[in-house]
Amino acid sequence: MKGAKGIENPAFVPCSPDAPRRSSASPSQVEVSPERTEDSQPREPQELQKAPEPPLPSAPSPVPLAQPGSQSRSECEEGLFGWRSFHPRCLQRCNTPAGFLLHYCLLAVTQGIVVNGLVNISISTIEKRYEIKSSLTGLISSSYDISFCLLSLFVSFFGEGGHKPRWLAFASFMIGLGALVFSLPQFFSGEYQLGSIFEGTCLTRNSSTSCTSSRSLLSNYLYVFILGQLLLGVGGTPLYTLGTAFIDESVPMHKASLYIGIGYSMSLFGPAIGYVLGGQLLNIYIDVAVGQSADVTRDDPRWLGAWWIAFLGIWLFAWSLMIPFSCFPKHLPGTAKIQAGKISQTHQSKSSSLPHIDDLGQSIKDFPVALKNLMRNTVFICLVLSTSSEGLITTGFATFLPKFIENQFGLTSSFAATIGGAVLIPGAALGQVLGGVIVSKFKMTCKNAMKFALVSSGVALVLTLILICAKCENEPFAGISESYNGTGELGNLTAPCNANCSCLRSYYYPLCGGDGVQYFSPCFAGCLNYVSNSKPKIYYNCSCIERKTEITSAESVGFEARAGKCETHCANLPIFLGIFSITVIFTFMAGTPITVSILRCVDQRQRSLALGVQFMLLRLLGAIPGPVIFGATIDNTCTLWDINECGIKGACWVYDNIKMAHMLVAISVTCKIITIFFNGLAVFLYKPPPLGTEVSFQNQDTDVTTVSIEQDLNKTVNNG
Repeated sequence: MKGAKGIENPAFVPCSPDAPRRSSASPSQVEVSPERTEDSQPREPQELQKAPEPPLPSAPSPVPLAQPGSQSRSECEEGLFGWRSFHPRCLQRCNTPAGFLLHYCLLAVTQGIVVNGLVNISISTIEKRYEIKSSLTGLISSSYDISFCLLSLFVSFFGEGGHKPRWLAFASFMIGLGALVFSLPQFFSGEYQLGSIFEGTCLTRNSSTSCTSSRSLLSNYLYVFILGQLLLGVGGTPLYTLGTAFIDESVPMHKASLYIGIGYSMSLFGPAIGYVLGGQLLNIYIDVAVGQSADVTRDDPRWLGAWWIAFLGIWLFAWSLMIPFSCFPKHLPGTAKIQAGKISQTHQSKSSSLPHIDDLGQSIKDFPVALKNLMRNTVFICLVLSTSSEGLITTGFATFLPKFIENQFGLTSSFAATIGGAVLIPGAALGQVLGGVIVSKFKMTCKNAMKFALVSSGVALVLTLILICAKCENEPFAGISESYNGTGELGNLTAPCNANCSCLRSYYYPLCGGDGVQYFSPCFAGCLNYVSNSKPKIYYNCSCIERKTEITSAESVGFEARAGKCETHCANLPIFLGIFSITVIFTFMAGTPITVSILRCVDQRQRSLALGVQFMLLRLLGAIPGPVIFGATIDNTCTLWDINECGIKGACWVYDNIKMAHMLVAISVTCKIITIFFNGLAVFLYKPPPLGTEVSFQNQDTDVTTVSIEQDLNKTVNNG
């Protein structure tokens, strides 16, 4: 035990957020011996607990005196909330897991508002303002996921041994910067110029339209929007990898699921707030400083709202969160004691055993070793594939649920989006919280948490099959499913009654005729006049609408057609919303247990990297292809396309409702079967360590730490 280096104390453990360590006001510092640390017995942390407890970190303690020639004081000490020498006692209330969770939730909500709320609701306005094609605006939406995938592995790997709260301060800065950059085109593109209004009634003169293709300089702002999204992706990477790992290491094992479930559920409220906030701001004219023109109202197709205002608010709020995150210490008080009491649940496999490497994560050379080890963990891979398959469904429905409701039940786009958000977001948040509460309440082990997720996914599968019963058939549509009073051909909007009207298929303005048939636009209905001051607009002198010989309701008196879709005769909307909301709850109820299982089944030094791999594959296999697959499937059910003067196919105007419902349910059922398969395979393959095995955090670092002289002497006596 004696040598040139002095007393070797087996109580020293490597510097890690998970290492069971003791801090003291003792001025003695001893350099740790890595070889001795490896030979330490597993029961030594329990023996250390018999030693006198050190002072709580909530109160300032004397600074240990450094010995001459020794290394600098370790950064892994549990510190106070503050910045440098500024540590107000009143702010130490924030220096708890609950305090960190509060700020984590605020940042998660902020990120959700801008990425999944404001960006999505502003896309259509950006398309019109900057003359960008829909195919290119899709690239804007994908830029966030691309940035996340490229950085998630490296950020999660190198951030594991770093100062995680400061990483989240960096995330706050990048999210704010991304929001600011995204709003910059508004300030450099000049004043919005109103075009001439398009008259949608029948014009009985011959008019020729020319096919012209010109590129506007405004479309170059596409690259600014992409840059903003890339910066937002940089900010989102530490949030869901390092932030989740920090929560897991700061609370007892049975409470981690509850904290993670709350954090993830709050992130789901961000899109809801973003949609509501962005929708309200779109009622303000885009050029606030100039003022609204008297020639345009919100009902005018030329109207554009102030999409950019909310991005400025997010910029300021995100940057304000940098202050509290930078004040958190590297580890919260009590982290060492919590980690000392944890039991290892790492999946036991010879192929996935991580070699002992000092300072793992400090060098780029360690990255291939750590990643290779992680990919050999079959349980981890199965859980990641399970979440990726589920992610494909959730992102697909999150994108196209409003369109599905709009077409199935004949609702307006805005009302369909409101109903979709009212069902999807609260259901998802409730499912996340319930999953975390149940796992925490029953103190489920890793294997039991996976079994619980398996049962939840099975219930969601059954409910998804029942959804097929809530479909609706298409209402009569002139030229598609109904002829023009016996004239014309199905599949062709042009008929003898509107042949001289010079109608455009690129101008979709649905009209409900007094005969109960829906028409593509007032022009295709042959309408010559309308009442401008009525809401909705009333059209008359329509040559394609059959006049009734008998008045059946007071609503039909005095008009031949009104603007808007015909009311559907399908009454399945309440049934669909009820079944779908329960399905969403059970689907997301499995999310938190899976995340907790991923954190438990991997080596403790690889939790952040495991989350980085999970989110990368979740986007590569789920979030990115999900909307593409759902969009292609929905397009396959189209019965009427928008074809412009140049013969280029645009958006779809009318879908086959029955075919759409069958195909989307088929995709959902297929993905859920894949989810259940990999989840069940993970349960089958999982091999827990022997009972009573403590969590091993050996050889992660060899930093200097402080222990008391009394502990040194006691340990020396005990060892002979």
